[in-house]
Amino acid sequence: MKKEVILAIETSCDETAVAIIQDGKEIIANVVASQIESHKRFGGVVPEVASRHHVEQMTIVIEEALQQAKLTMDDIDAVAVTEGPGLVGALLIGVNAAKALAFAHNKPLIGVHHIAGHIYANRLVKEMQFPLLALVVSGGHTELVYMEDHIRFEVIGETRDDAVGEAYDKVARTIGLPYPGGPHIDRLAHEGDPTLDLPRAWLEKDSFDFSFSGLKSAVINTLHNAKQRGVEIKPEDLAASFQESVIEVLVGKTLKAAEKYNVKQVLLAGGVAANRGLREELQKTFEPFDKQLELIIPPLPLCTDNAAMIGAAASELYKSGKRAAMDLNANPGLML
Repeated sequence: MKKEVILAIETSCDETAVAIIQDGKEIIANVVASQIESHKRFGGVVPEVASRHHVEQMTIVIEEALQQAKLTMDDIDAVAVTEGPGLVGALLIGVNAAKALAFAHNKPLIGVHHIAGHIYANRLVKEMQFPLLALVVSGGHTELVYMEDHIRFEVIGETRDDAVGEAYDKVARTIGLPYPGGPHIDRLAHEGDPTLDLPRAWLEKDSFDFSFSGLKSAVINTLHNAKQRGVEIKPEDLAASFQESVIEVLVGKTLKAAEKYNVKQVLLAGGVAANRGLREELQKTFEPFDKQLELIIPPLPLCTDNAAMIGAAASELYKSGKRAAMDLNANPGLML
């Protein structure tokens, strides 16, 4: 029986990525061209710069993925692409490249939600068991997503202001660390002690929502107050205190939701899933439950934006007969 082969494209932000996935679970090729160095000097992603880089890299990355897989477009069953959410200019490059490929080679086209992709990155590690709960943590998203079955998403909690990755970047900038801030704060946090009393935003008693803007403001105020008093705060201790506050709320709410919804698996997803402190705390928290509740954490290359995750999610859409028309457009505000 012939195996299903999907070519997937991801350009929602500042990575030009193309992957080839077999049967939704096996990576045949996974190519990522990162733009971090280009955006570092601006302290964040510049949408226009990101779009121009995608234009330059797109055909090169597609060709490299096909070469890596030792396949041609004749071997591909469908072309998948991230249609949203993301930066509209960046998304447009991927969507139009996918439409051109699908049209030229007469292949089905599949539009994929970026966050669905992050969740399905876990399927490249282990088969999903339902019901499950996904903790999605990235630069633009912080969500708890409940799934009863494939491609059925229910957002049971989300951020009311800053996403966790956004908070990391803003705090890093305040401390004087380069972009992207997350890895630098994580590294510093492991060198310091959480000696500073920073707030935890638990919100209402039964809420699974998150809020990080108050914590970010508390960090800035703590630094300013210390400076006015002539007191020096060690950046390592500030990073450790900030990270402890973030992780305590993320893990606490995830555990509470996993117990309430009686799930079989908890999946970690998104760019901040690469955070060592978060990975360690989740493992420590869920270890006692491993007989009845399985924790899955993807390897680091599958945490940040990549096309393998888009191919994994597209496989289920392909099996269920979902196809996109040739008028598929970039949808920066696409809901899950």
